[in-house]
Amino acid sequence: MAGNQEIPDSERVKELQQALSDVRDRIQLVHTSASAPNVTQPTLVAVSKYKPASDILACLMAGGQLDFGENYVQELVEKAEKLPREIRWHFIGTLQSNKAKTLASIPNLYAIQTLTSIKAANALNKALPEERERFLRVFIQVNTSGEDTKSGLLPLSKQAVDTDSELIQLAKHIIQDCPRLQFEGLMTIGAIEQSLSSAHGSSQNDDFETLKQTRDVLQVALEKEFGKPSPVKRWGREGDGQLLLSMGMSSDFEAAIKAGSNIVRVGSSIFGQRPPKAT
Repeated sequence: MAGNQEIPDSERVKELQQALSDVRDRIQLVHTSASAPNVTQPTLVAVSKYKPASDILACLMAGGQLDFGENYVQELVEKAEKLPREIRWHFIGTLQSNKAKTLASIPNLYAIQTLTSIKAANALNKALPEERERFLRVFIQVNTSGEDTKSGLLPLSKQAVDTDSELIQLAKHIIQDCPRLQFEGLMTIGAIEQSLSSAHGSSQNDDFETLKQTRDVLQVALEKEFGKPSPVKRWGREGDGQLLLSMGMSSDFEAAIKAGSNIVRVGSSIFGQRPPKAT
């Protein structure tokens, strides 16, 4: 373990253990349904921003949860110093190039899901220590809803295979010029209206469908450029080179899994509603 541990309250441990179990049961139920297209069960990332280290420790020790997501660099740094190294940290907040060195210094940083620029990719690749045992997984964030308030690159149309879109350029750059990074897939934060609609089963989620189409187009473009993934041109999921999708949160993760999500980011359904950020 790293640093001083906060001792979780026994009642809180039981509460979190039950919440984790409920979410996992829901994931398993959807995954095993005939409509779920993925063979591998989706990874659950427990989004722990604003929550105390003791909550994370409780989920790890009592629930066996390893993957946790944080939105703010300093909060992630402070928690990583306190908590066990076995945790796999996912950074899911807005990524600024000047924060790359700080993030890269976290030994058990597992993935960054919000990459949007060559500058940030270069900064991460340069900052990662040579002695790091494994490459850092990165996802490109896609703004599937077109909202000005959301980060992310523009999605790809079916006609985009032969274009030099910003997203395709970034993916190629990571593969060619960032040997300490593993380009693993795409991430989106969809519009709240889409999330609420799909969560109630009233319609398909257009943002999820857009990310799937973007993934399929990008997969073709990368295979055209590099051939199938290999130890030399390493990208996609280890083993089969499939680009992964990170989509779905507390309000709509079941709909996301039905649509083919490989990673779901669930916060309030596990930890409860978050308090407002201190100003």
